[in-house]
Amino acid sequence: MRKAIGIWLLACSACVWIVLVTGGVTRLTHSGLSIVEWKPVAGALPPLSQAAWEREFEKYRRTPEYLTVNAGMTLKDFAAIYLMEYSHRLLARAAGLVFAVPFFYFAFKRRIERALIPKLTVVALLWAAQGALGWYMVASGLVHEPHVSHYRLTAHLLTACLLYAFMLSTALELVRPADPAGAAPRRAWFSALSVVLVALSFITIASGGLVAGLRAGLAFNTFPLIGGYWVPPYLLELRPLALNFFENKLTVQYDHRVLAALLALAVLACWLGGIHARLPRRAMTALHALAAVTAVQVALGAFALLYRVPVALGAAHQGVALILLGAALLVRHEASVRAVNG
Repeated sequence: MRKAIGIWLLACSACVWIVLVTGGVTRLTHSGLSIVEWKPVAGALPPLSQAAWEREFEKYRRTPEYLTVNAGMTLKDFAAIYLMEYSHRLLARAAGLVFAVPFFYFAFKRRIERALIPKLTVVALLWAAQGALGWYMVASGLVHEPHVSHYRLTAHLLTACLLYAFMLSTALELVRPADPAGAAPRRAWFSALSVVLVALSFITIASGGLVAGLRAGLAFNTFPLIGGYWVPPYLLELRPLALNFFENKLTVQYDHRVLAALLALAVLACWLGGIHARLPRRAMTALHALAAVTAVQVALGAFALLYRVPVALGAAHQGVALILLGAALLVRHEASVRAVNG
């Protein structure tokens, strides 16, 4: 039963990945503010008549985005962005059901062992928080400015990543548990560096959320230099200084580049160290996968920047970021397992 629950959580992690990618497409197509109400149950159905579409369009015409960006938009154009946002919300609801229905089934059948109850409770809370944060983010773009708060967008993104990571790491523990009777811990460097890889993955994703929220990827579209500089001027022009790391588009984009480079170097160091230390096959397979995904992600980031973030490249960059996080978690898991099993 432990493996069955682990496979279920893996499926839930895949669902979160799908929702996150569609969320990226929704943002990149500027569709996220088209639905101006949050109706978790009633909103499961789209407008089903011409009159219903007209009512939704009338609500949208009162928003800052329509008044300042999309004035004169036709109903047909509105329907296109509405259906994109609707698809994102519908997939989020479906993903929630993929978690909730088996959860209640396993609980009713008493198939969940006591030690798993706190972890699954955390997952349920994260899922609820993710939905609430999604609407909290959208609401920030419906009042004064025709775009959402980059702080709320980053919080929404990180909550999705936490949900994904917590489910994935729990699933790995269930599918491939450590041996409590194993040998004494070894290869402490591998275990420590695997923690660094996971932490850097999270931090880099967080900085990417700020880049996306500020639309900083649309500025300074050169690589690897920024306007001819390795370290550009005006990185710290705002006051107080700390504000530059959250509000200055140049600084936010520069920080994301630096963090991505640090992550790539850490992955390379761990990969080369694993080859030199002749880590076990499963650990090396995880490292090979992480190295390959990191190379793809760096390339996607560079091309997305150079081409001013087209929808396909931007969505791919966001989706591969979560795959990279998953690969880092797999490496971390193998480090934990091998530290016990040798």
